Amino acid sequence: MIDRAAALALVKAQNPNPGLLAHGRQTEAVMRALAARLGQDPELWGVTGLLHDLDYPATAATPERHGLALRDHLPANALPAEALDAIAAHNDEYTGHAPTTAFDFALRAAESVTGIISAAALVRPDKMQGMAAKSIKKKMKDKAFAANVRRANILECDKAGLPLDEFLTLAIAAIADVAAETGLA
Repeated sequence: MIDRAAALALVKAQNPNPGLLAHGRQTEAVMRALAARLGQDPELWGVTGLLHDLDYPATAATPERHGLALRDHLPANALPAEALDAIAAHNDEYTGHAPTTAFDFALRAAESVTGIISAAALVRPDKMQGMAAKSIKKKMKDKAFAANVRRANILECDKAGLPLDEFLTLAIAAIADVAAETGLA
C-alpha cells in the first residue's frame, strides 16, 4: 500500500486548487479519527480519504468517471480493493457503484461533512474554536447554507457505525487538528 507521504505527493502532482487540497486533508483527518474510533486501520482509511478526489482535476467535466479514473493515477497495488471500492462509492450518484461496507459509508460521510464544517468555520469569528455538533446540526437543517453539501451522505454515518452527534463531534475535532494547514484557523 502507498504510504502517506507518497499519497500526498500524488495529490500535489495533480495541481489541485487550494480548496481541493484542504478538502482532501480534512477528509484524511476525519477518516483517521473514524478508523481509530471504529477499530479499523487509521493508515488505510486516512490515505483513502486523502486520495479520494485524486482524479477530480481530470474528471471535473465527466462526473461519471470521478472515483473510477483514480486507478489511472495510482501506481500498481497502491490501494487495496476495499479502498478503491470506497472511493468509487463516494460518488455513487454518478458511478453507480453503491456503498455497501462501513468503509464506504464512512468515506461518504467524512468527505461530505468537511464541506459543512468548513463553511461554518469560515462564517464564525473564532473559526473552529468552540464549534459544537449542535451548531453543525442546525446548519444542516438550513438547506441554503453550504447548499452543495450532500447532507444525506453525512447522515450515513450511522451505517459506518456512529450516531450523528458522535460523528459530528469526532469530525469537528479531527478538522480542528488540521485547521491551521487547511485555512480554518
